[in-house]
Amino acid sequence: MVSTITIEEAFQLAWPIIDVRSPGEFDKGHVPKAINIPLFNNDERAHVGTVYKQQSREAAIKVGYVYVNPKLDNFIQNAQKVAPDGKVIVHCWRGGMRSQSFAQHLSDNGFADVKVVSGGYKAYRNHLLDSFAQAFKLRILGGFTGSGKTILLKHLKERGHQVIDLEGIAHHKGSSFGAIGQEPQPTVEQFENNLFDEWMKLDLQQVIWLEDESHNIGGVKIPMPLYLQMREALLYFIDIPREERATFLVEDYTNCDNQLLIDSILRITKRLGGLNVTRSIEQVKLKNYYEAALITLSYYDKSYLKGLRTRNPEKVVTVALPNTNAYLNALEIEKINKIYA
Repeated sequence: MVSTITIEEAFQLAWPIIDVRSPGEFDKGHVPKAINIPLFNNDERAHVGTVYKQQSREAAIKVGYVYVNPKLDNFIQNAQKVAPDGKVIVHCWRGGMRSQSFAQHLSDNGFADVKVVSGGYKAYRNHLLDSFAQAFKLRILGGFTGSGKTILLKHLKERGHQVIDLEGIAHHKGSSFGAIGQEPQPTVEQFENNLFDEWMKLDLQQVIWLEDESHNIGGVKIPMPLYLQMREALLYFIDIPREERATFLVEDYTNCDNQLLIDSILRITKRLGGLNVTRSIEQVKLKNYYEAALITLSYYDKSYLKGLRTRNPEKVVTVALPNTNAYLNALEIEKINKIYA
């Protein structure tokens, strides 16, 4: 049996999801945990689209059948691996012919319950972007580079607070050095999808903790409606001495090739200044990582302060801390937050 459901209903079912779009479409962005069983490969999809535009819908359908017919048995075999119980959700870009024909083929070949997402992946994307526009109860953790904010947030999460690790989802730590030791970043679209997947696991009536970020995290972007809320939310700014933060950065970044550090320094040449770049690179080559960190922090501290001044000062709570002990700092933040709850 084939029936149509909304994207909201699909979330509630939590059945396996088959995305029948082309690999290129899927790689650009997809529902997390969805399995790609493409009706057409990238070249086939391009050809069908060209025929549709230059000739007609009927001509495109005929070309599509030529490509699809030899794959029909493989569709069933692959779909059975995804949904051995015969219950599955199918979608394409807009819930059109690709998903409808694929779903009917599964139903005709023994699948007990096949549901097609009305509006397809486009409906999912619209739902996602609309969801980030609703009002949230946010708490933002800020601080100069090297303050150990990500680890501090992990301790808050272990203590029962709701936390979203934006940098973890982005596979980037936000600075010029942020890609070091990270997996390749997702596309902008897939970052939003992965973020939404984590967001849906939260109780949106309760406080959500996020790290203070720029709109861009490496090559991805925080959805603008969420970013604007982050800028207006209460910010806890942890102020830790630069020397402590330099020590933290040495421990965090010096297990990699020196050339990666040098390349990262060169990327901020204009902002750090030629003399500081030369000095910092010299210290890296000499393995005086602490001195190199102090030099680069001179830029990052000024940059963060510039952004901090654009916030409403009434929504910034400065918390002076002696060092980067994330566990103790989490306890302090938790204690102060009770005052503002």
